[in-house]
Amino acid sequence: MALIPYALARPFLFSLDPETAHELTVQALALTQGTPLQLAYCTSRVNDPITLAGLTFANRVGLAAGLDKNARCIDGLGAMGFGFVEVGTVTPLAQPGNPKPRLFRLPQARALINRFGFNNEGLASFVANVKSSSFYRQRQSPSAAKVPLPMVLGLNIGKNAATPMERATDDYLTCLDAVYPYADYVAVNISSPNTKNLRALQSDEALDSLLGAIAKRRQTLAAQHGKQTPIFVKIAPDLVASQVAVIAATLMRHGMDGVIATNTTLSRDAVQGLAHADEAGGLSGAPVLAMSNCVIGQLRAALGPGFPIIGVGGVMTAADAVSKIKAGADLVQIYTGLIYRGPDLVKQAAALIKTSC
Repeated sequence: MALIPYALARPFLFSLDPETAHELTVQALALTQGTPLQLAYCTSRVNDPITLAGLTFANRVGLAAGLDKNARCIDGLGAMGFGFVEVGTVTPLAQPGNPKPRLFRLPQARALINRFGFNNEGLASFVANVKSSSFYRQRQSPSAAKVPLPMVLGLNIGKNAATPMERATDDYLTCLDAVYPYADYVAVNISSPNTKNLRALQSDEALDSLLGAIAKRRQTLAAQHGKQTPIFVKIAPDLVASQVAVIAATLMRHGMDGVIATNTTLSRDAVQGLAHADEAGGLSGAPVLAMSNCVIGQLRAALGPGFPIIGVGGVMTAADAVSKIKAGADLVQIYTGLIYRGPDLVKQAAALIKTSC
């Protein structure tokens, strides 16, 4: 258990503007990781290993992309007991994202709305941060092959807002080239609602073209680097069953290794009348749980029992995490739940999954 209970820190953080609190948290993690101050938030890791896509995950609970966009806090986040951590989304060039304010709390619904827009420092900074992490340096040590690392690292890639949609594939391939050697898996983000027209990449022809290009480039990269890095594709919850079926077929046709379901939603049905409910952006947190689980179930039916699915969206309690596994997911990610509940949620979720699933 963390030395300082999150319940003591949360009132202070929630008294701040949401993005200020986010930036302060990331800065604090970056400064304290690998120091004795890490004891304030570190949590013992539940041992519940599972092997998927050729990777061994220490447990089934991971961190979703978005919290650490620039890969600055890999070691600090790893100390919270996650079985895997996903950082990004990174784009080829640095970009500021959408104008502020762009992050809003809806405490009554245990939810957030964000319209960040892939704000990040760009590929060069991102890769440098990955390489400077203790996690990466440990992986490069001669003993790494004998002693498995305690967590898996996913690197999440996207496109620049200024890149025309007809050239979106170029951005994804540029990112794939850069992160491939350093990732345990690469997550292809085509589902953020905050980059104009990005979700159009989920349509059948656009997705077929994108994944075909990614699959071809991966063959080249695998030969170049001597390793086959798994590729997961992150999709939206705002899909009908026929769209999910097309996506599932396209993932299998192009040899993708897994799917992440789901991103934030544009729906406001569950938060109508609440403060900030009408803000543009993606809604995350408790209201997304049922939507995400529905898509997970549809994916599992379409993909069969062996295709890896990472379930994300609305995990606010350990029981929510278990519901993702029962819906058909193999692994679970949290983000908004971490903001509302703190690091203890990681251990609680991993432990309940271990005993229940």
